[in-house]
Amino acid sequence: MTTHATGTREDWLAARLELLQAEKALTRQSDEVARQRQALPWVRIDKTYRFETDEGRATLADLFQGRSQLLVYHFMFGPDYTAGCPACSSIADGFNGFAVHLMNHDVMLSAVSRAPLAKLQAFKQRMGWTFPWASSSPGDFNADFSVGFTEAQQRRGIDYNYRREDARPPRGADAPAHPFAAMAGTDADTYVRERPGMSAFVLEDGVVYHTYSTYARGLDGLWGMYQWLDRAPKGRNEKGPWFRHHDNYGTR
Repeated sequence: MTTHATGTREDWLAARLELLQAEKALTRQSDEVARQRQALPWVRIDKTYRFETDEGRATLADLFQGRSQLLVYHFMFGPDYTAGCPACSSIADGFNGFAVHLMNHDVMLSAVSRAPLAKLQAFKQRMGWTFPWASSSPGDFNADFSVGFTEAQQRRGIDYNYRREDARPPRGADAPAHPFAAMAGTDADTYVRERPGMSAFVLEDGVVYHTYSTYARGLDGLWGMYQWLDRAPKGRNEKGPWFRHHDNYGTR
């Protein structure tokens, strides 16, 4: 027998109407946060960033592909990974469906990672993805947007998600491997030198401006899987890492 609260349809409706008011308030608050996000001052990008793409070498302005707005997903796929981060991959699984709509609304969506382009292309083919994915290696785009760090920085402590993280001494080969690091084909120390994030840019009169960046739980709203789980009867119901690359379910 269930341990969850039960009731009549009338009980449910009364509770649902009370919840509806909270949901409406949250929607209005979300609208206000979006307004504040769009009101942030723009920061001119004078540095020349270079990327490798399916179409060849590109600048940051080239990634717009004729649109005036660019959304970059900072995908955790470091040079020493053999596969993309499973968490980033589960977010990216939703990109194919809505990227075409963004493209036709003056917004370009692109993933960017530090791994060489050939690795990105191979993994993209494995996953069946079609959205643009650029390699920022060996430039400092990831470092400048606080999503890529060196071992030396890791030892000293890094700045991520607008706060300072403590120094991280190497765990060593005998340390327990993080499940996601293992899925990405690397060790835990190397795995966390890459971090997830999303940055927005605008192109006006030939000038690129940085408008917004978010990291960590700030990406929740972009993670379609979790938006559905938040509406499922048992919610996220997590007791540790449970998801994997979509082609690896049914395997251990």
